[in-house]
Amino acid sequence: MKRASLWLSGFLLALLAAAGAAAFVVVRHGVSARDEPTRLEAFLARQLRRLAIPSGLRTRTNPVPPTPDALARARAHFADHCASCHGNDGKGRTALGRNLYPKAPDMTLPATQGLSDGELYAIIENGVRLTGMPAWGRPGPEDDAETWELVHFIRRLPSLTAAELEEMKDQNPKTRRELEEDEEIRRFLNGEDSPR
Repeated sequence: MKRASLWLSGFLLALLAAAGAAAFVVVRHGVSARDEPTRLEAFLARQLRRLAIPSGLRTRTNPVPPTPDALARARAHFADHCASCHGNDGKGRTALGRNLYPKAPDMTLPATQGLSDGELYAIIENGVRLTGMPAWGRPGPEDDAETWELVHFIRRLPSLTAAELEEMKDQNPKTRRELEEDEEIRRFLNGEDSPR
């Protein structure tokens, strides 16, 4: 009994010391999203992400064939929905991606490419808490094929061609000003407006 009490006291003391150290770091450095996550934070985040993925999904293989049509749909979807944070090339070098905490990952690297199909699917469908990655899935199987197609596209990120990247630029969301400029060009080319 006394041994268990000593062990529990030691554990609580260590926990209190860790909490004190964390509080010291926060007070000294703040909680800016500009900082790089520490190695400990990155390690814990990867472990928590892995634990958060249902075990039944971890081992699932992609049931959707990687046809040219499926990859084209996924490429367009990624350009329209994902590239704002991840970039068309998946490297996360966008204004949004660089300013998230933790930053949007470079999905061409082994840390993402090494995940199973089921893990990628779960991340897209369910998101990752305490990061900028939202849950995109809806309850039910309505968007399952679309998500599995995205998994195929993520696998292709390291080998995207210049032509594919160029095509994706046209599919990226546009600002109001870009839309207005496109409309001005269209009207000019159709002879509806005279040049300024």
